[in-house]
Order: sequence, then structure tokens, then C-alpha cells
Amino acid sequence: MVIKSRELELSPLSGPVTQDGITVEVKIYRFVGDAGEWALEVVDQDDGSTVWNELFATDADAFQAFKAAVAEDGIASFLEPPDTLH
Repeated sequence: MVIKSRELELSPLSGPVTQDGITVEVKIYRFVGDAGEWALEVVDQDDGSTVWNELFATDADAFQAFKAAVAEDGIASFLEPPDTLH
């Protein structure tokens, strides 16, 4: 059985975000050619990944969820052990 990998479309809202001397990489993506929902992932400087379980209708909604998490818990909350779910 051959599984074909699909290319990802990265939102222009993706990129590094720095606050309080901590930089994380915000990744908002969906499959290329898919008008579906957007996934949200935050990667810290040690390649630890925090992935939201929910998908978002727009890339702006996903970025708002990231901003809300930073406002509530601080950007340092993403410096936890890798592969945590949000």
C-alpha cells in the first residue's frame, strides 16, 4: 500500500513570535487545495510542539486562539515538554 504525502499550505499569519525574550514559531496550516479548516501548532526553540485539538474556520481564528493562550498563560507556557496538546 502506497500512501501519498500531501503538501501543506502555510498561512501568512505563521512565523516567529517573540515576547518576554522567548521566541516561538507559530504554524497555521491546512492541506494545499483544501478549502477546509486550519490547524494551529506552536514550536519552541527546542522543537517542542504544542498542537491544538480543534481546527479553525479561518487562519485569523487560529492566530486569535494563539494570542488568547499567550494572554492567559504567558508565552513561557509553550516551553513545556514536547508534543503537548492544547
